Amino acid sequence: MATKKIKPNTPGQRHRTAPVFDDVTTNNPSKKHTKGIHKSGGRNNRGRMTMRHRGGGHKRKYRVIDFKRDKVDIPAKVQTIEYDPNRTARIALLAYADGEKRYIIAPNKLKVGDTVISSESAQPEVGNSMPMMSMPPGTFIHNIELHPGKGGQLCRSAGTVAQMVAKTERYVTVKLPSGESRLILGKCFATVGATSNPDHFNTSKGKAGRSRWLGRRPRVRGVAKNPVDHPMGGGEGKASGGHPRSPWGQSAKGKKTRHPNRLSSKYIVRRRKTKKAKQQ
Repeated sequence: MATKKIKPNTPGQRHRTAPVFDDVTTNNPSKKHTKGIHKSGGRNNRGRMTMRHRGGGHKRKYRVIDFKRDKVDIPAKVQTIEYDPNRTARIALLAYADGEKRYIIAPNKLKVGDTVISSESAQPEVGNSMPMMSMPPGTFIHNIELHPGKGGQLCRSAGTVAQMVAKTERYVTVKLPSGESRLILGKCFATVGATSNPDHFNTSKGKAGRSRWLGRRPRVRGVAKNPVDHPMGGGEGKASGGHPRSPWGQSAKGKKTRHPNRLSSKYIVRRRKTKKAKQQ
């Protein structure tokens, strides 16, 4: 997977860096594993906007992804590598030995014809899913469960990868892409390898319309608003806006929002890297 620089035939193409779909093998998803998707436009069940800057976008079909990988001890062959409009990583269609087919998040370097399996006794090879307790320390993983049987929740976007660095009798220590290290139950499953489409973050949209196709509406800067609309609004001329704030007055630069007595804090071995730590 790579990117390509578009010839600037139009102003919107001038700064666009587009993805290359060389790894995609088909444009037709499996109808049995797709369904309609309802978009909320950022509204809750009362119709109130609870998330700003969302709405519109191109019509999509949802691909049902197997995040649990609970079809244990049955080998599966990779049939296709496909584009999924609902996520940044590619997806792979697996054909199991018993005839069933399922979509999974495609690991990087997985090819059509490869065989993968989900098993406690599986080998730590790309695409195999297994309990983290069965992996050797240092294994690179993605689609990581936080609770046994719930399905993968961590490291599912394009190019992300975590590393299982140590294990005890009950827990394993996983270093996440953010730099955070945390304890996770060893019974939780994870998939070996990194997620596909690692060059996703090297792409550039090139124009505002492409964001609208993705369902993202424009954001207006707080300093460009009136005082009644934003704490940083108003002022004569191009005022700086004062202290950075959210529209509801909460400090926007470095204010800690995590509750100090949160239950999961005891499982965090090392906090994620801060900007100060990176500069040092």
